[in-house]
Amino acid sequence: MFTGLVLGQGKITSRRKGDSEAELVVEPLFSWDGPLVVGESIAVSGVCLTVTSIKGDSFSAYASLETLKLSTLGEQDSVNLERALKLTDRLGGHLVSGHVDGLGRLVTSTPMGKSLVCRFSYPDDLGPFIAPKGSITIDGVSLTVNEVGKHWFNVNLIPQTSTVTTLSTKKRNQAVNLEVDILARYVKRLMEGKNKSGSFTIEELIDKGF
Repeated sequence: MFTGLVLGQGKITSRRKGDSEAELVVEPLFSWDGPLVVGESIAVSGVCLTVTSIKGDSFSAYASLETLKLSTLGEQDSVNLERALKLTDRLGGHLVSGHVDGLGRLVTSTPMGKSLVCRFSYPDDLGPFIAPKGSITIDGVSLTVNEVGKHWFNVNLIPQTSTVTTLSTKKRNQAVNLEVDILARYVKRLMEGKNKSGSFTIEELIDKGF
């Protein structure tokens, strides 16, 4: 598990593809807060990967070809990095699993004071999980949803987020990895089991401010 509070940026320096998976070599552009350990999990732009070898601050990890297909790791080299959550850590963001739900794209990016208001598109099947003031993970970054429309939502990037992560460098229509709030997944699943009894759908609960 992760919190979506990115430690810093890195880059994929090597991407060696095999028949069913690819070995990635990732180099951080910062120093880790402690030595890496083979077998630990690291979120690479929101995708949970297992460290298989270490050389200096860089590490290698394997990603399935399906993972490369369903995320941006197959084509983008600049990444956000976060180590797995310790039980004693502060939960400053929200619970993030590192399992990408789909791809969104940057629609607009508008300066507002010192912040940046970014609008992203989302796939239709993720709509029921995205709600105003709810949490969402974009390229591994925990953010609060400000507004939601049909096929789009807005988030606000404060200067710290713009500096530490890759989000402020995204170009219009560039793809990003999206992970919805894990709590929203379970609420939707529970409501699906109660619909036959006449309970509200998740969309109706969201409309009512649930």
